[in-house]
Amino acid sequence: MEVRFASKDDLNNIVILEKECFLFPYKDKDILYELNENPFSHTLVFENNGEIIGYLIYLITFDSASIVRIGVKKSERNKNIATKLLQKCEEHLKKEKVELFTLEVRESNVAAIKLYEKFGFSKICLKKSYYENGENAIYMMKGVF
Repeated sequence: MEVRFASKDDLNNIVILEKECFLFPYKDKDILYELNENPFSHTLVFENNGEIIGYLIYLITFDSASIVRIGVKKSERNKNIATKLLQKCEEHLKKEKVELFTLEVRESNVAAIKLYEKFGFSKICLKKSYYENGENAIYMMKGVF
C-alpha cells in the first residue's frame, strides 16, 4: 500500500473511480487536463497491490490550496484511505508553505464532512444550489501551517 503522485498511466484507473464515486463525474479529458496540463493541479493515488483504490486532486495557487476531487472505491471505504490521502496532501502543502486549505462538499455527504472536521476544517458558509442537481455545498476552510 502506498500513496504516491499520479502519472498519465493512472488515467484509466482514476476515470473508473471517478465514475463510481460521483453523480456527475469528470470526463476523461478533464482528468487528463488535471494530470498533465494544469500547472496548479496535483493528483495523489492510493495504490494497493497494483490497484488504484483512491485518489485526491488538489490545486495549489500561491499560499492557498483547494481540494478538487477525492474518491475511494466503494468496497474500500471506511479503511482510512481518504485519511492517508489527506495526510500525504498536507505533507506536500507544508513543503509548499501553503497557509490556507479549502474545499466544497455536498451538504448530504455526512461522512466526508466528519472526515474534514477531523482534519481541522471548519464550516464557513453554505453555497446554495452549487452542484449540477441543485444540491447545496458546504464551504470549509482550515489554516494550514
